[in-house]
Amino acid sequence: MDAKMASGTDRAREMALFVAVVDHGSFSAAGRILDLSPSAVARAIDRIEARLGVRLLLRSTRTLALTAEGQSYLQAARRILADLDDAEQQIADQGAPRGRLSVSAALAHGRLCVVPLLGKFAASYPHILVDIALTDTLVDVAAGQADVAIRFGPLPDSTLTARKLGETRRVIVASPDYLAKHGAPREPEDLHKHNCLNFNFRRAEPIWPFRRDGDDFSLCVKGNIEANNGETLGQLAAIGIGIARVGAFSVAQEIASGQLVPILEEFNPGDVEQIHAVFVGGVGTPARIRVFVDFLAENLR
Repeated sequence: MDAKMASGTDRAREMALFVAVVDHGSFSAAGRILDLSPSAVARAIDRIEARLGVRLLLRSTRTLALTAEGQSYLQAARRILADLDDAEQQIADQGAPRGRLSVSAALAHGRLCVVPLLGKFAASYPHILVDIALTDTLVDVAAGQADVAIRFGPLPDSTLTARKLGETRRVIVASPDYLAKHGAPREPEDLHKHNCLNFNFRRAEPIWPFRRDGDDFSLCVKGNIEANNGETLGQLAAIGIGIARVGAFSVAQEIASGQLVPILEEFNPGDVEQIHAVFVGGVGTPARIRVFVDFLAENLR
């Protein structure tokens, strides 16, 4: 048993050495990387070729070239070494979660709600490297562009796993200066006389929902500025450009300070947007993803 285990260990080392020779182009370069002499590297390659009964490398005084068998062995060695790394990483993940975690979050929500939590998460999981990107462009999680993405609104059908993190209420706001100059809308239909600021991404429509006497209806509104995030629309509203309908989280500070005033609240139909974390789920989901999603669900609600 011990001899077999030693043989398997030696083969893994020899595979790593062979890959290093091919990647660095010479025995001496591979030896420097692995802290071995060129002759020790050459002997290891000889042992592999003797065991397999084929020539893997064509050697000259200046160059090394792979034979067809060498090319096949290289591909197999890379695959086996990668599998070994993955297996060890999965075992390590079952202990202390570790590794790089790629996270995609929307600009405003990420800056205001997610980024402030990262210090607490890092203190709890010091072996996880969080790589966060704030963008309102949808990344392809299934294609590996992110490990976890935080999404707003209805989710399309997909093979991804979704975990609800909470929801945000939407609110219509304007600055006191704007309302003093243009008048405060009393009814939703009054918005047709105002500059209504909207989102510019494709899934958004300039249609705002309302409820009057228990009946739901929508209005198509217009304005002269559009933006790709609620924080920018809130900023535009705060400086008196127009009226905006945004997630309450993105303008909470401005409302608290009096820079913005909620309007038409009596006609709000319970306008909320759900927030989810989406990721590739299943039994093989790395621990670093699981603990991060659990952390978000606990701290964002």
